[in-house]
Amino acid sequence: MVLAPKGNAGHFVLPEFDPAVVSNEPSGERSRRVWHVLQLSDVLDLELATALAERRDVVLWQPKRRLLPIPLHSRAPDRSVAGSHLRIRQFPLLRGFARLPPAAISWVSRWLAAELARGCDAEHSVLVCTIPHFAAVAEAWPGPVVYWLTDRIAAYANADAERIAGWDKRMCSAADLVCPSSVRIAEYLQEQGCDPAKIEVLPNATRACNLLPAPLKAPARLPEDIAHLPRPIAGVIGNLAGNMDWELIEAAIEQSKPFTWLFVGSNNMHIADAPARAARQRVMQHPRTCFTGPRLYGDLMHYARAVDVAVLPYRRCEPTFSGSSTRFYEHLAATRPMLATPGVHELLGKAPLVKLVTTPQQMAEAMQALQAGGFDDGCGGLRWQGSQLATWSRRAAQMSAALAMRAPDAVLNREALAPEQEPAGTPV
Repeated sequence: MVLAPKGNAGHFVLPEFDPAVVSNEPSGERSRRVWHVLQLSDVLDLELATALAERRDVVLWQPKRRLLPIPLHSRAPDRSVAGSHLRIRQFPLLRGFARLPPAAISWVSRWLAAELARGCDAEHSVLVCTIPHFAAVAEAWPGPVVYWLTDRIAAYANADAERIAGWDKRMCSAADLVCPSSVRIAEYLQEQGCDPAKIEVLPNATRACNLLPAPLKAPARLPEDIAHLPRPIAGVIGNLAGNMDWELIEAAIEQSKPFTWLFVGSNNMHIADAPARAARQRVMQHPRTCFTGPRLYGDLMHYARAVDVAVLPYRRCEPTFSGSSTRFYEHLAATRPMLATPGVHELLGKAPLVKLVTTPQQMAEAMQALQAGGFDDGCGGLRWQGSQLATWSRRAAQMSAALAMRAPDAVLNREALAPEQEPAGTPV
């Protein structure tokens, strides 16, 4: 099924919605000019939509798989997010949508475009598409279109790369603004014929509430569920799947005594490579490791702040190498020292915020050097400064400003009344 979670954020727990954040109260139409975000695939989509909704009316569309995309009259009430202008709206989607014949996809897309247009001024409402499969919806949309792509989906192991590349090309043609999350994805889209003038690279980010008032001088207290762990602690936070270099991790653990290795995230995703799968299993059974299992996205900052050193041990593979490292931005906000392998192209240019290592020995030596220096690499202030420019609110403001330059009618609602104030500096 095409609507599997995108790889960059599969490590986050995404229930229907966090009950502490979302209420089930129905919401009427507040404005005829809205931003539609199509669709909710993972937490990144929810984070962007929430940030956009800080200053504008947003409808985030959540697919509900059905055998038939009807009847429309049975649509569930919108879910309203407390304290914001975000509504989450379900829509029926045919099972196996991506495998339908082109004529059937075209019919479903025209129906979906009409459904999005109901109750809003479609000519002046923005459609933000998060996956390429809705190219026909973008082509049918009468208002401004943004293509926001956080993963090189054509590189997925089970993807029909040729068909998806065709949708990417159509999406780029239909969009007024194209927002890949990395330079690598931008280059791929240009290979599909995307006009470079349409492109605005928007990397992943963190919540503004994750920012600290000042860089940490020492690790924060350990969360209650891991308070028993002995320090020093090396922390790996994120999806613990096949895009991690498990054989390197295993060797680094052996060479980095007396470090405890903490793994926060889902570890039940299948790893196709047998040696890597076996290495993960051995790491899970190691006496100096702790696996917490998945945690809510909003809770990750407590773990990121508590580690002595953050480790981002990526294996170089697609689509990970071409993406934007979500965990980098979570650790950036926590300001603790970071070590990473060069498995994500984006990280190659992030020194000195993160130190790159290529072998288990280099990783162990870097950890021991940090321990000898009291886990102060002298870059905590730089990470703190960089985090101020790497929030989802900032990304939403950048998207809005970039679209306004290309489609002036897209400056909607409160944006025209109160210009957004952005911090000075170079975005991270």
